[in-house]
Amino acid sequence: MSTNEQSEALAAILRTTIVELVRRDGPDLSARQLGVLLHCYLETEAQTVRGLAARLAVSKPAITRALDRLAEFDLIRRKVDPLDRRSVLVQRTAAGQTFMRDLRTILRNAAQAKPEPVVTNGRNRPAEIRAAH
Repeated sequence: MSTNEQSEALAAILRTTIVELVRRDGPDLSARQLGVLLHCYLETEAQTVRGLAARLAVSKPAITRALDRLAEFDLIRRKVDPLDRRSVLVQRTAAGQTFMRDLRTILRNAAQAKPEPVVTNGRNRPAEIRAAH
């Protein structure tokens, strides 16, 4: 498989996954919120607001807003670090674990499915995007 074909396959998996996330009942997360959530659940070490901001190269207020929304959905919980009371630890929740399990299933199914072709208008730009502009 060429690099271009591999890139197209990965883009199709991402598209299918995002569409499934949008269609399902449950939280509708922004790209930033999903990025923060994935980082919290896929990294083994405990996460802090300061650490997430540095790692994702966004401001602490942006991380705080994303965490506020994730906490509203019970996907994460915040706790003051008992070793450094100035620091806030991000903790996983049962609902977050369920979300991640569902996300893995959606990704697995998307990777196994035959990708839908992307219709282009001959300019390497999907026709549906071109029509929207």
